[in-house]
Amino acid sequence: MRLFTPTSLCLAAAAALLPVPPPASASTTPTRPAPTCAAPDARGFPLTTRIHGAPAGYEAGGGYGTWYLDLTNTTDRTCAAVHPVVVLIDEKRALRPSQPRLEFYDGPRTHPVHFETTDEAELVGAFDDGFPGFTVGPGKTLTVKVRLALTSDAVPNEVTANAAVVQRHDDDGDWIGQSNDYRFRISDDPLPDPSPTGTAPPARDEPLPFADELARTGLDTPAGLLTATALALTGGALLLVRRRR
Repeated sequence: MRLFTPTSLCLAAAAALLPVPPPASASTTPTRPAPTCAAPDARGFPLTTRIHGAPAGYEAGGGYGTWYLDLTNTTDRTCAAVHPVVVLIDEKRALRPSQPRLEFYDGPRTHPVHFETTDEAELVGAFDDGFPGFTVGPGKTLTVKVRLALTSDAVPNEVTANAAVVQRHDDDGDWIGQSNDYRFRISDDPLPDPSPTGTAPPARDEPLPFADELARTGLDTPAGLLTATALALTGGALLLVRRRR
């Protein structure tokens, strides 16, 4: 799998690895795509997105650290089929997709987030393992609990995490939010246990100040502009998420 980003925008926050739902059988009624939650004339993101409550560091091979992602709907429309997409950019470009162990909660249930590497050596992972997406009512805030651990083979490093938010429409989608940056360090020295929620699984042997400008994502703006791609190859399916100014 390869993710392509425009050379004018070296940003992986536009990437979304969202599998396309399987086609409906002849005996079922096709599911209508979720209506966009942004008004046609809106200039900003419909969802205000914030990472908070996160630890400053993680020990490689240590326990999980818990943090929270707030999704605030600033519109008078319901936002459904919402999928956050976490982008990890490490200073040494040494972090491998198998090393971060990220999970998000849907009620009491946890879902794994699988990372892919972009051409710029960022790691990109969507909150979508068959999960239909979150729904955020008009004027409401949904807080998503997240936990992260690093496997024991992760090297000491400085990492910046950012969450883009995509609303999926069948085989397409809109970029509807972007979070603040969350910076943390990976250490090989023992750190205070970032949270009591568990321990990291063992390692496996496996090889934005521009937010206003990029807030629109193919809702009503003309062609010819900053197009960021999000690719998903799941059973041959392709998801393209466009962002336009």
